[in-house]
Amino acid sequence: MSFEDALRIVDLRAVQEPLQITDIPRPAAPDSQMVDQVGEIIDEVRAHGDRALLRLTEKLDRVTLTTLSIGREEMEAAYRSLAPELSQALTVAHRRIAQVYEAELPTSSRVTSDGITVIRRNVPVRSAGCYVPGGAARYPSTVLHTATVASVAGVEHVVVATPPLPGGGVDEPTLAACFVAGVERLYPVGGAQAIAALAYGTDSIERVDTIVGPGNLYVALAKAQVALDVGIGSSFAGPSEVLVVADSSVDPHYAAIDLAVQAEHGPHGLAWLVTWDEQYLHAVDEALAEYLRSASRMEAIRSTLATNGYGALVRDRQQAIELANLIAPEHLELLYQDAEGDTGLVRNAGVIFVGVDATAAFGDYVAGPSHVLPTYGTARFASGLGLEDFYRRQHTVLISPTAVQELGWAVEEIAKVEGLTAHAESISIRRRS
Repeated sequence: MSFEDALRIVDLRAVQEPLQITDIPRPAAPDSQMVDQVGEIIDEVRAHGDRALLRLTEKLDRVTLTTLSIGREEMEAAYRSLAPELSQALTVAHRRIAQVYEAELPTSSRVTSDGITVIRRNVPVRSAGCYVPGGAARYPSTVLHTATVASVAGVEHVVVATPPLPGGGVDEPTLAACFVAGVERLYPVGGAQAIAALAYGTDSIERVDTIVGPGNLYVALAKAQVALDVGIGSSFAGPSEVLVVADSSVDPHYAAIDLAVQAEHGPHGLAWLVTWDEQYLHAVDEALAEYLRSASRMEAIRSTLATNGYGALVRDRQQAIELANLIAPEHLELLYQDAEGDTGLVRNAGVIFVGVDATAAFGDYVAGPSHVLPTYGTARFASGLGLEDFYRRQHTVLISPTAVQELGWAVEEIAKVEGLTAHAESISIRRRS
């Protein structure tokens, strides 16, 4: 790929049958060596705790840590030190996220029939660990888009883990976001070792009940490997993805910059432009190439486009939506006119942005729904981070004597055919009494 050819062209117009996954290029799956490396890191943290965290941070991040835990005092000091515009922006984003999830809070239910009463409650987990990526960029927004949802759900203890700065410590905007979102402790540890510490605990880090938050492939694989021992919220929230559907009714620079918005998160992501206008595709490609020449995060964008940057030509809007459902992107933008009418046809997407001004950047910061979303095609069966990731549905069942007489016979019949005689007898002795 060169600057003159930012996107690789995929022409799907001749495909008459429903599109299949084999018709399109897909990101490569993590190799076994990477999976094994993650497993070794997890084993080391489980065996050696804080000592492993310090050693791995020095080896992988080239940072010598002086502390593994930061409290509310330092978070508040960071918040007080911010420029007023930034502190206000963090507060606005926090408020909008909280509003969305407060409106989604479920209520308990109580159903009584045939002498049986079933009560459902939503019980929050006691503690949640929010992973916030670091490295080349900092993400105070991810603090807000994880910890705020946990707090609204009623989680008692919310903590954050994030990679340290090159000189050690954590940047002030991230600390300030922790203060705004009510985070209890922040751990300056990143990568698979942070996931292991949150899952199993160390002397400095208390194990949590649920881990949420996006990350690179190492983080995503680590969450998959600890999933039997700790709750893993949301879905495979890995490297960022965007699929932009647009046509000549939209300025090509809009579509180009929106591809760059998610591509600038760095390697292993995905960026697709989908259009039924060949001339428009080339116009967007040229606009993206032009932007790349002076982009401050040029290398990060190039790394995404080099592996998973595509421009797809389709026959019409219907095939565009068909392709979007097949790819199941994290972010789906429908930028063309009258796009809202097509949203009902979208089955697979983490979140849908509709309208010429609907850049996914709004979703990353102030739109409201969490920007922790399913990637790598998992939007086919998974959702964005939500309240349900922080609580369990718990049922209480009350059985009255009426139920024994009215429904006990049905229990006995099914138990007998399954050969579970104790089940049947537990009913019959009550029916006889």
